[in-house]
Amino acid sequence: MTRPTRRTRPSDRGRRGNLPSRPARPRGGIRTEFERLTGEIRACRLCPLGSTRSHAVVYRGALAPRVVFVGEAPGVEEDRTGVPFVGRSGRVLDATIVRLGLSAREFGVLNVLKCRPPHNRFDRASARTCRPYLERQLALLRPRVLVPLGANALKTLDPAAPPILRCAGTPRGRPGAPQLFPLVHPAASLRSRLLRERWQKDVELLAAWLGSGVV
Repeated sequence: MTRPTRRTRPSDRGRRGNLPSRPARPRGGIRTEFERLTGEIRACRLCPLGSTRSHAVVYRGALAPRVVFVGEAPGVEEDRTGVPFVGRSGRVLDATIVRLGLSAREFGVLNVLKCRPPHNRFDRASARTCRPYLERQLALLRPRVLVPLGANALKTLDPAAPPILRCAGTPRGRPGAPQLFPLVHPAASLRSRLLRERWQKDVELLAAWLGSGVV
């Protein structure tokens, strides 16, 4: 695949820290631009994961969402189907979205990494390669809220954030940029009773925050 031109690369400010604030929508129409970007991601071979995946995993959801859930990386089922969060973690997330009262027009789901890493271990080098795709996705979608799921998603979106267990369940305001509301990864709720209770409590806090009209 041809590397992205300078015109489509993220700003230096976006690469150094938080993702850039919400720019104007592209003139060509969001659907056309998003389909073009999706094609680029599916054809990408810029890192080794592009040679080991079955499918690139791009996005599911609305094109003008209020909330975007940002996971870390695709798993086995996601790699097989090309759709984010369709395995066990996905069922937890989907039940949570229903619990939050978000309609199909109000949410989207994606991952930092677009290809499954070996043994489901987050690959930071590949995440740096994927970052421009993530930034371009969010620039097109322009959500008001980003919900990072797990420590690696949080650190990608907010490198200065405290550890996930310290800040999950608490909104993190960013002037001129989508607000963050970190959660532990839904997979964690499947492995531990304490983390399941933490997930449920933090989801209740997210529901109250979204319902307060703050965002």
